[in-house]
Amino acid sequence: MPGTPVDAVTFRHALGTFASGVTVVTVRDADGTDHGMTVSAFCSVSLEPPLVLVCIDHAATIAPRIAAATHLGISILGGEQAALSRRFADPDADRFDGVPVVRGSTGVPLIGGAIAQLECRIVARHPGGDHAIVVAELIDASVTDDRPLVYFRGEYRAAPVDGASRR
Repeated sequence: MPGTPVDAVTFRHALGTFASGVTVVTVRDADGTDHGMTVSAFCSVSLEPPLVLVCIDHAATIAPRIAAATHLGISILGGEQAALSRRFADPDADRFDGVPVVRGSTGVPLIGGAIAQLECRIVARHPGGDHAIVVAELIDASVTDDRPLVYFRGEYRAAPVDGASRR
């Protein structure tokens, strides 16, 4: 029937052709415990004000912590950090064990060695099917010139970087 949604297998297969960067989204709860997970559903929203969004599955263990948080961290992973992405995607892993953490001014954990570390203030949450769409304003950022980690068709790849395009 025209206009009906595709099934989950078709959806995943089609969206798998869209190469995406890989991030680890982090929060610190009221007890001072760090929480994080791998997220590829991340993008910029606005330049003025500087807004980004992440999409968090309602079933994710971090979902209630993000729902209660006022700030979050987004670490954009570099080409050599696929193992970190896998670790933060594994619900049974001790995700922060041995991982270098940098603290933002609000206390959010940021992954050391990431090619970009973004500290954000949550400004809005919206329903999005089985996910929450979280919009956040950048309040601080640090960036390196290292190669990004990319996820494409179920595999990690280190994207090449053309030195001429650097600012």
